[in-house]
Parts: sequence; structure tokens; C-alpha cells
Amino acid sequence: MKKLLLLFFICSIAALRAFSQDDVYYTGDETTVTVKAETAPPALPTYTQPPCPNDGYMWTPGYWAWAPAGYYWVPGVWVAPPRYGLLWTPGYWGFYHGYYGWHDGYWGENIGYYGGVYYGYGYGGSGFYGGRWAGNSFQYNTAVWSVNTTVVHNTYVSNQGISNNQVSTASYNGPGGVKAQPTANEQATMGQPHVAPTSQQQSHQVAASNDKSAFATANHGKPATAAMATPNGQRFSAEGHATTPAASTNHQPEGAGNGKAASTQPNKPQQPVNNNNQHNNNNNKVHAQPQHSAPPAHNSGGGGKKGK
Repeated sequence: MKKLLLLFFICSIAALRAFSQDDVYYTGDETTVTVKAETAPPALPTYTQPPCPNDGYMWTPGYWAWAPAGYYWVPGVWVAPPRYGLLWTPGYWGFYHGYYGWHDGYWGENIGYYGGVYYGYGYGGSGFYGGRWAGNSFQYNTAVWSVNTTVVHNTYVSNQGISNNQVSTASYNGPGGVKAQPTANEQATMGQPHVAPTSQQQSHQVAASNDKSAFATANHGKPATAAMATPNGQRFSAEGHATTPAASTNHQPEGAGNGKAASTQPNKPQQPVNNNNQHNNNNNKVHAQPQHSAPPAHNSGGGGKKGK
């Protein structure tokens, strides 16, 4: 009898140890942390997505980035992907034994793990529902993404993955935030080659870091500029009201000027890819997802926004 009680006690202890915090929220990605912060990022602000200004542009959710002065908001923005066929996996914050770590977002043929954070507008915590590639043409799911139909004509409507349930505004994976493990597909795609954020995306974050009003200490988690049409383009409030005049969005795609012939469709991404921008990270197969949004990085990290 004593042996049975002892065996039961040992098994109970083992079970408790197995069901640790690491089994509730994910810490297996700690080696890919690029930025560390001692405090948690603010909640993701709720905001309205501005319409896609150019055919071929893709939505990248807003996020909270980190600087020595604290967290600052990087507005959600439409950008040209580096080349045809790539999708954006947002960056995310995670908690790791006493600190919060940021994982950079990346481009890839598959959508990867982004911490279970509900960025909205196609990014519902796992997978992606904002659109799909059909050859060299990107098709927009207008049940999820807002588009300017005078310039964007490749559209469809699918409610797959869209949930009317209340979602979390938590901007990180960890205690008090989201508690999500990567799916089997997300785990299977970890380590695949990915493409780093484009120069447009990097300059977009740098511009946000130079905006004093973007810091949470100034806006208390409610940034005046919640989203933008393009990097350095028209700004929008959380309610979707334009706060600056419209700017030209006829930018050259990433890769133009790299010695390759420019695309005959100026708003389409170039087919060639800069292999120097490739690095390993996590990926996942394309899915489709709900309409709300939010986090990426540099010497900083991410958070997000919600949608309609």
C-alpha cells in the first residue's frame, strides 16, 4: 500500500512538472528573440484598416516596438512584397523567464507562427485569411481586407476563419497575454528560409521611432496615427479618418534598381528576390482569417490593432 501511495505521489509530481507554464504558453522559440524588454507591451489598439491603395500591395499589421524610451506604435500599413508569391507573417512578443522578447516578422511562401496574437484583418492568431496568390496576381478577400476597388479588381469573398467571438487585445504570448502553442503545421515549417522585412518596412519603423506621439508614454496606448496607406503616406486615425492629405502611392516595387528590368506593372512586386535578405525563421501554410488587426521590429518589437 505504501509503495502504491509513493508511486502515486511520484506520478503526481511528474505530471505537475510536465504541466508547467511552458506548456501553457510557448517558449521554444527563445533562440529567435531579437529584442528584449523588461515590461509587457501595451494592449493592441482597435483601429480601422484603410483601403488598399495599389494592386499587389499587402497589409502588414501595426505593432508595439521597443526603444530605450519605451514602447512606440508602428502603424499598420500597406506595402509591396519583395516578390510574387510571398505572404507576411507578423512579428510578435513572447515572455521568457523574466523578460519579454520580440520576434521579427518575415516574408515567406507560407504563414508562420506569430505567437497566437490576434492582429485582425486576416491574422486571427493562427493562419491567414486576407487573400491568396493566383500565379503572379494577388487576390483580395474583401470579407477581411478593405480595398480601393477603382485600382484593385482581383477580389473574392470568403468568410472562412472569420469569428464573431470577442477576441483578445493582448499583444504578446505569455502570462496575462495570449497562451498559444504553434500548430503542427507551424512547427513543421520552422526553419524554412524566409525573407526579411523590406527597406520600406524598415524605414516605416524608423519613422515611427522618431515620432514622439507614437510612444505609449505620450498616447497612453491610443496612438493618433493608428494606420497608414503606405510608408510615408497618408495617415489615418483609429476610427479610419484621414489626418493628412493623400500621397502618391505609385512606388516602385522592392528590387527595382537591382539591375533587373522593371516590371511593366509598377504596383506589382518584382519576381527576382534579393537572396541576401533571406534568413531562417518560422512558417505556415496559407489559410484565411478574420477582420481585425496588430505587431514587427528593428531595435524594437511589436503589438497590434483590431479591426471592424
